[in-house]
Amino acid sequence: MTDQIQSWHAPARCNARPAVTGRALVALAALGAATLCACGGRGAAAAAGADSAAVTVGVVQAGRKTLDRQLTVSSELVPFQEIDVYAKESGYVRKLLVDYGTRVKAGQLMAVLEIPELEAQLRQDDAMIRNATDRVTRADHELSRYEAQHRVLHLEADRFSSVAKTRPGLVAQQEVDDAQGRDLAAEAAVESAKSNLEAVRSDLLTAQAKREHDQVLMDYAQITAPFAGVVTQRLANLGTLMQAGTSSSTQAIPLVRLSQNDLFRLVIPVPESYVRFIHLGDPVQVSVPSLGRSFPGKIARFSVDVQQDTRTMHTEVDVPNSDRILIPGMYAEAVLRLEHKPSALAVPLQAISREGDSTSLYVVASNNTIGTRKVQTGIQTDFDVEIEAGLQDGELVVVSDRSGLKPGQRIRPQQVGSMEYHSEKAQ
Repeated sequence: MTDQIQSWHAPARCNARPAVTGRALVALAALGAATLCACGGRGAAAAAGADSAAVTVGVVQAGRKTLDRQLTVSSELVPFQEIDVYAKESGYVRKLLVDYGTRVKAGQLMAVLEIPELEAQLRQDDAMIRNATDRVTRADHELSRYEAQHRVLHLEADRFSSVAKTRPGLVAQQEVDDAQGRDLAAEAAVESAKSNLEAVRSDLLTAQAKREHDQVLMDYAQITAPFAGVVTQRLANLGTLMQAGTSSSTQAIPLVRLSQNDLFRLVIPVPESYVRFIHLGDPVQVSVPSLGRSFPGKIARFSVDVQQDTRTMHTEVDVPNSDRILIPGMYAEAVLRLEHKPSALAVPLQAISREGDSTSLYVVASNNTIGTRKVQTGIQTDFDVEIEAGLQDGELVVVSDRSGLKPGQRIRPQQVGSMEYHSEKAQ
């Protein structure tokens, strides 16, 4: 036993070279094996402890996808045109050809008024035209008569003047002067007849113009549709006295209310921060919750200025209604696509952390530890955000709750799909 103990402590001496017996070698081998087993057990336990300390986190692989930045604005559908149809002249409703819900075409007759005063005025105008026409005829005949007389007297004066020149003394000068005087008088009568004819012709034109004016007013007795649409209200009945719509009297009431329902306007207030994205002709998806349907529309016009009180721009979207399903007053939501990127490097919005002007996210390093990465972002949607710089395509980013995580921490990454992430966020 003493030899064995000495042989165990011998290696601790620098220059000792003791003899080792067979029994000592067996004891040394047993002790070495026990030592190795003890060291191996401590290493395995340490590795097991490190694995148990790793936290399982959800990660998503950064990839490229199409991103659309959208703006949803709610508003009320209104007809493209809607007017109250008034009478131009006062009169009684003699015929009423439309009612609630009647669809009319542009120019279609809707009502006929009876206007006795204009009818009488037209008869008077016709009488004045006939009188003026007769006066023109008489003046024309009178002019013809004066012109014939003037021709005879003018020939007579020419003959007397010619004889007096060729045969002096044959004709008395008095006769020559009398002939020339009668010629000048006849010429003056012709000019007077011409002036009279022009005057009565002017009277005829005046009478005809008045007749045309009164006829135009009488034509307003027929009330027609200014555009194609549907009658949404009827405010008069047969025999109703319609006051002229141009009158300042408060008694003037419209005949009907006409609405153009094959095309609708959706008036939306666009916030000032989004005005730069609005362009004429841009497509707009219009959703009507009460119908459970969506309709295509487009930006047709906008005011090109921002209202001072609301800081919004008046924008109108035209929505076709060829099948006439839409009804005025329905509530609708317009989805405007502001920006569109077909191949953007994107990560879920939950992966982003913002502190002031700094934007960062957690990435998974090669040794399954957490690393911090500062990034620059671009388009942001309801679920995703574009990464413009700071991240490579295919890298794993952490989407789990980051409140208990810190850089350098060892983790067990568990990849989740973007659709799963979206659905969880929606819930």
